[in-house]
Amino acid sequence: MNNHYGRRTIMSRIAFIGLGNMGLPMARNLLKAGHTVVGFDLAPQSLAALAEAGGVIAGSVGDAASGADVVVTMLPAGRHVRGVYEDAGNVFDTAAPGALLIDSSTIDVDSARAVAAAAAARGFAMVDAPVSGGTGGAAAGTLTFMVGGSDEAMERARPYLSQMGKTVVHTGGPGTGQAAKICNNMILGISMIAVSEAFALADKLGLDRQKLFDVSSTSSGQCWSLTTYCPVPGPVPTSPANRDYAPGFAVDMMLKDLKLAQAAAASSGAATPLGANAAALYALFAAAGNGHLDFSAIVKMLGGEVSRR
Repeated sequence: MNNHYGRRTIMSRIAFIGLGNMGLPMARNLLKAGHTVVGFDLAPQSLAALAEAGGVIAGSVGDAASGADVVVTMLPAGRHVRGVYEDAGNVFDTAAPGALLIDSSTIDVDSARAVAAAAAARGFAMVDAPVSGGTGGAAAGTLTFMVGGSDEAMERARPYLSQMGKTVVHTGGPGTGQAAKICNNMILGISMIAVSEAFALADKLGLDRQKLFDVSSTSSGQCWSLTTYCPVPGPVPTSPANRDYAPGFAVDMMLKDLKLAQAAAASSGAATPLGANAAALYALFAAAGNGHLDFSAIVKMLGGEVSRR
């Protein structure tokens, strides 16, 4: 499949930095679209997997970005993103003049805006484009991208994002993609706790779980955390609850996003009491050794199946 930008067909040289559980399948989809993908990651097995898919392995960030038309990053935190773009010999120093920069990491809004400003000062177009959809969406190319950046940068990025995802939403200027991501995931974390508490209460009251699902999934309690990602086994066969809570979206990742939301709330003066409580509960659950489980496993703690320590 070719990449269309305006009326031109572009086969691009894309540097992909960060080939983890999300980055690797996203890079594979760019390869399937016909691009040359040059990747870098600190994990040798990730580099080997990219090579097996037809990608090119680079020995450093700078080598990957050298001459790249597009640079995509998928990294753990703001400090990593800042380093990859701004450190000497990295992206800003090696990418092709005027290259398009796409950061799909989930990081703090302040870092996203700082890197975007530095990119603009160096003549690069940049968008912050965090994703929703998990590893399954990354593999299937059905991710949702929340994209912050100028109108021009957005239109340059759209074809590439559309080859990795199904839904691309321009959320506004730099940093708004990150803002949308953390606001959305705060809703998700809070709603999963609400659904889990309801099932815990139903158990204590002798109400069958399937009966609660049948009622709430068709009435005012309906939400994604219930109908698509039900935290108890049975009612939704595809939910992680039916796979011993294998992620999915891990507790550690949910906690990271809730902490980012709380940091943003503090810096902006927003009141998010439920978000704060959700972060505290997920922190307790992670501290008890459950960070590797899917975030819906919080139902085990709320239902008394595991200790809060």
